[in-house]
Amino acid sequence: MMLARVAENLYWMARFLERAENTARLINSTTHVLLDLPEGATFGWVNLTEIAGMDDLFTQNYPKANEESIMRFLIEDASNPGSIFSCIQYARENTRTLREVLPAEMWERVNSLYLYVRDNAHIACSSRRERYMVLNEIIQQRHAIVGLFAGAMAHDVAYQLIKLGRNIERADMTTRILDLHSAIIFPDESVIQEALMERIWMSTLDSLSSYQSYRRLISMHVRSDAAISFLLQDMRFPRSVAFCLSEIESCFKQMPKSQQLQQLTTQLRHKIAQYVTDKLDAIALHEHLDLLQIELGEIHESLLQNYFHAWQADIQPVLQPSNEFAQQ
Repeated sequence: MMLARVAENLYWMARFLERAENTARLINSTTHVLLDLPEGATFGWVNLTEIAGMDDLFTQNYPKANEESIMRFLIEDASNPGSIFSCIQYARENTRTLREVLPAEMWERVNSLYLYVRDNAHIACSSRRERYMVLNEIIQQRHAIVGLFAGAMAHDVAYQLIKLGRNIERADMTTRILDLHSAIIFPDESVIQEALMERIWMSTLDSLSSYQSYRRLISMHVRSDAAISFLLQDMRFPRSVAFCLSEIESCFKQMPKSQQLQQLTTQLRHKIAQYVTDKLDAIALHEHLDLLQIELGEIHESLLQNYFHAWQADIQPVLQPSNEFAQQ
């Protein structure tokens, strides 16, 4: 039987890597949204820390909430456990302790990603053009790591734990990227609001690498209700919340003593399938996404208490983060 410590470190390593990639996607999506907003619309960089769930930590450490400080906080700040640099550093340390259960090349790939972020994080905070290039490189290197997991690792319990961490984190971050829209307030006199919302939703889909799939599977025209339904409910797209929950279910089915976890996941997946997205306003969307994040957090907490800590409650994983966002 795999040690609880090893199992938990595999899970957190996968979450750290997925969080780093999705934080990069969240930043890119916010940048695109800001470029498309009309004069008088209410939205700013500070909304990004709120959506990410790190606004309290940010205000404790930064007196001014401007683009430069927020980018430094989210990308390179080692004191922020949820920054891209911190997540990759945590993943690197966990990978170093897991070499006996991971493909031989995994340490080299993760360490290479860490070195790239260490050397280029400050560049990403200097300009939007440089930031876009650095964040895209992080996403691409992360994709190579996922491909190595899928193609070179035995699909045993260790692999299921990695897939589990990746999909819990991905589902949570998909809801956060969707939540960008609830923070946008258009001026009442905006006569082009509908066209602008379509353009913003296009940017959101693109940030999740889902725009082409949406056009092929749903429609050539992007509507808010259809985009929300696609990213929450469509079982054909691997970044939708429903697809992630299906993957989580399949992981639990291959893990011992996970009946309660299977039940929690199945209930949430059925709830999402029944959700009506037609004529959904920003406030209702925000409230629904908040509830989804809470319920995903409950699955995570149940996993920690009933699986990882059931036999070895006194053992903690390597470099487990302590802030609220990192524990979600």
